Amino acid sequence: MSSSLRVAVAISAGFVLVAALAVAAIVVASNRPPALLVSAATTSSMTVEVGIRTSGDATVSRKPDLALVSAGVQSQHGTAAGAQSDLASKASKLIARIKSLGVADNDLSTSSYWVGPVYDPSGQSIAGYRASEQLNIRWHNVDTVGKTLDAIVQEGGATNIGVSFGLADPKSAQAEARSLAIADARSRAQAMASAAGVRLGPVIAISDLSTSSRPPVGYAASSAAPVTQVPVGQMDVQVSVEVDFAIA
Repeated sequence: MSSSLRVAVAISAGFVLVAALAVAAIVVASNRPPALLVSAATTSSMTVEVGIRTSGDATVSRKPDLALVSAGVQSQHGTAAGAQSDLASKASKLIARIKSLGVADNDLSTSSYWVGPVYDPSGQSIAGYRASEQLNIRWHNVDTVGKTLDAIVQEGGATNIGVSFGLADPKSAQAEARSLAIADARSRAQAMASAAGVRLGPVIAISDLSTSSRPPVGYAASSAAPVTQVPVGQMDVQVSVEVDFAIA
């Protein structure tokens, strides 16, 4: 083979090798996982938000205008059918007495209904069956809730009862408390800005952290003749907020 032919063959082989390597590089690159590339221009344009974050709290007191009454009956029998039948009779009497007090259908609902076995002390065999039903009542005249409880227990036959208080429409009290809480947060932020020697800017973000109220009041049924006294008192609506202010 002539020298010129050998050079041509070598050059051709070189081109083939380079092409093969290029193809291999493309295949390897295509099999790599994706990567995020950030340019220097992108990183240099990033800015850090500067501001003041503070919290605020407020409490607004209101007299409750709604009593939430829970009343229930239960029964026990040797069979599940017997316990359920006896419960139905007791529940019918209780519901009739509740409705006779003027409770509307949309203010009366069932919160739980249960029928199940009762085991003997050893826990190995069934001694009988127990059935229970619990009702929820929305009572709109809180000043007469004591008489209502007496009627439900003494005449309706309720054996499991409780009461708590609330607001039929809490949004107004919550809005007032929220406004006061934001003002409290602004006052704290202003004090922090003054101490730091900067000027407080506009609000950047607001978060409503919590809204709570007075815990429920319990009631235990009694056979005493006097009317049950259930003082209503005041209900506290509490709101906490978190506010971010810019620095002007």
